[in-house]
Amino acid sequence: MRLRLPRSLLSLPRMAETAAAASSSSSTTTTTVAAAASSSSSSTTTSRSLWPTVLRWIPSSSDHIIAAEKRLLSIVKTPYVQEQVNIGSGPQGSKVRWFRSSSNEPRFINTVTFDSRDGSPTLVMVHGYGASQGFFFRNFDALANHFRVIAIDQLGWGGSSRPDFTCKSTEETEAWFIDSLEEWRKAKNLDNFILLGHSFGGYVASKYALKHPEHVQHLILVGPAGFSSESDGRSERLMQFKATWKGAILNHLWESNFTPQKLIRGLGPWGPDLVRKYTTARFGQYSTGDVLNQDESKLLSDYVYHTLAAKSSGELCLKYIFSFGAFARRPLLHCASEWKVPTTFIYGIQDWMDYEGAQEARKRMNVPCEIIRVPQAGHFAFVDNPEAFHAAVLHACRRFFSADYSNPPLPEGLISA
Repeated sequence: MRLRLPRSLLSLPRMAETAAAASSSSSTTTTTVAAAASSSSSSTTTSRSLWPTVLRWIPSSSDHIIAAEKRLLSIVKTPYVQEQVNIGSGPQGSKVRWFRSSSNEPRFINTVTFDSRDGSPTLVMVHGYGASQGFFFRNFDALANHFRVIAIDQLGWGGSSRPDFTCKSTEETEAWFIDSLEEWRKAKNLDNFILLGHSFGGYVASKYALKHPEHVQHLILVGPAGFSSESDGRSERLMQFKATWKGAILNHLWESNFTPQKLIRGLGPWGPDLVRKYTTARFGQYSTGDVLNQDESKLLSDYVYHTLAAKSSGELCLKYIFSFGAFARRPLLHCASEWKVPTTFIYGIQDWMDYEGAQEARKRMNVPCEIIRVPQAGHFAFVDNPEAFHAAVLHACRRFFSADYSNPPLPEGLISA
């Protein structure tokens, strides 16, 4: 039997990363993209001069990423503030130091906040594996009409700090993301907010809500990873595949923590072209016809390349959170009965993440829970069919906008599972 593994493991746009942001000791420092044109030139020139022109690596750094982010977000009409939020050098009292690096300088979470009307509920958006907050560029305008939208790059990804990743267990790795998110919340002085997470970001958002339910008003999980385990129906086929030479090689690469980002870095000057071909092909595959135009595709490809080619950090979480085949080592299904936050699941109809895991979790939850499927959309429903995705989010958050939200019908086109 031939097994086809998911093409995008954990929301892999197929890769992800980038550099850090060090700055002063203030709790929040605003990063201007004017500064994004300067850094890393001297070190890059030194290393690149050793190679013939044809083999020179394309440089990347936190400054390159922030500059690429600004170019991508120039498409967005709503004004926004970009800042590097200082989250310190480790959470007080934590047994896990998620900043074990050669130095103890403060770390930063790259954050964008969009203008909204006074009194609007706050929506915090968390990206998936191999992605960063810029992937929501098609959603910011529409959602900012209803929410105070805040999107972040998780620690070790995008334009956030990239400390050395030294976690050696699933527990430590979860703490890396949960504790850094909590330190960010404190620095931003947020109390109650709606938390939206995509794919691996859905896993992190769920774990955060389990640990800090008092701060999360509603949880929105978009194609979340981590609900299935090796005990489900796919496990037998996976074991058969792992017994083949191809499966053995892929399993070895997984356990060796070989990431797609390493491939992009290794390709050097050919990396940007591979990323461009991927984004062009992927973000039109399930689309409603509103595919990325030429400018969007070019800007997204450039942004994705720089976020993937920078220093490895958060990407190395993969093998500690998931076993080969994207099965969670600590499945969310097992703690569904502990859920304390109302939850909405959103899946694209063609999403490779299985919504049946959410259906099983709903049976065990003691809080309101609904599952919405978005037509003409895959794992990146918010890119594939943004209008339907926005309708699903607004439906999920209807109680924040209306006193009579008891049981309204789903917006046309959406499907209840």
